[in-house]
Amino acid sequence: MAREYLKKASKTSASDASETQAIVRGILDEIEAGGDAAAMKYAEKFDNYSGNVILTEEEIAAAAAAVPDRLKRDIQFSHANVQRFAEAQKQTIADFEIEVIPGLIAGQKSIPVKAAGCYVPGGRYAHIASAIMTVTTAKVAGCEHIVACSPPRPGVGVAPAIIYAAHLCGADKIMAMGGVQGVASMTFGLFDLPPANILVGPGNQFVAEAKRILFGRVGIDMFAGPTDSLVLADDSADPMIVAADLVGQAEHGYNSPVWLVTDSRPLAEEVMRLVPLLIDDLPEVNRDNAAAAWRDYAEVILCADREEMASTADDYAPEHLTVQAADLDWWLERLACYGSLFLGEETTVAFGDKASGTNHVLPTSGAATYTGGLSVHKYMKIVTWQRSTRDGAKPVAEATARISRLEGMEGHARTADIRLKKYFPDESFDLAADD
Repeated sequence: MAREYLKKASKTSASDASETQAIVRGILDEIEAGGDAAAMKYAEKFDNYSGNVILTEEEIAAAAAAVPDRLKRDIQFSHANVQRFAEAQKQTIADFEIEVIPGLIAGQKSIPVKAAGCYVPGGRYAHIASAIMTVTTAKVAGCEHIVACSPPRPGVGVAPAIIYAAHLCGADKIMAMGGVQGVASMTFGLFDLPPANILVGPGNQFVAEAKRILFGRVGIDMFAGPTDSLVLADDSADPMIVAADLVGQAEHGYNSPVWLVTDSRPLAEEVMRLVPLLIDDLPEVNRDNAAAAWRDYAEVILCADREEMASTADDYAPEHLTVQAADLDWWLERLACYGSLFLGEETTVAFGDKASGTNHVLPTSGAATYTGGLSVHKYMKIVTWQRSTRDGAKPVAEATARISRLEGMEGHARTADIRLKKYFPDESFDLAADD
């Protein structure tokens, strides 16, 4: 049967970003021209903050002292897991060399970028885990200089737990600045910082747009939209847990899509009954976002069988993909488009978001069709090199000369000609392009 929508979204996360783009571009241009002073002007305007931008050692120590011991232990636990996973990821990148043909050796080398700028949201929620995810992976990758940037709260500054986490994970500098002005400061090397080679980390639509505009001038982790999550569940799933997982992700924001894909109508109907009840039971600050996301962006899709469920998930390419169904190995082998995969009831998106070790900076808005999430690989350049003996260069030069002339690139061809004449003066070569 065709997919049946028991609940269909009335809105999508795609929106007209032209107004946001114009605002962000104007701020970036002004800060690039005006430097530190212009960045501080926007910090005072948007963050209502005029304190130190680069936190001192004393301020970092004071923040650490303000973090309860149990929370410190939780942050340390999360950091250790993320570090352990990132170190394992790094081991999958190997430098190598190969003799392509006799005398011609080529190789691969991985080089970390020098300076990383890690944005850590701190507005409505203090995203401690984002500091852990972004700074730890940059440190494991081997970046020489890491800046953690987070918006200060009026009269408070950056949340102490964010400061503690960023410092623990290896940030060289911690910036009390948010929004476009923070992203711009890291990119342009303001406040005596080295200009960032890569910008990573989640943020609001203005932060995301700033990264989009700056991409090319600097690297970025990915283009980001509202967070999204999809649950695949069959009749073996617990509807209360499925509903709780959907609500837990819907609270991210009013426009955060959540989707349930199932081949069980009774499960779907029970989840649809439970979700509004669970939303109503949330604290008010979380309830409004979850209610709007469920009302406007959520979908419940009934499929004929697990193959159609898997196909639907691949079409949506969700940021987070949860499987609460039988035969988890089948799903692991079959599914192909997701940012991070959570197999079985015993794991959930929140585990990955906070403490299990995999990274929570992930592709949104269908980008999982072509990219994965943040990892040590994002901070590393995979470059190539080659060297050759003169005999090894001979057949390469002959082929290069003829291909170049066929393409009309005579200058290229002559760089091959000159070597052949120097290395093999007594030989003649047919270096004309084939007709």
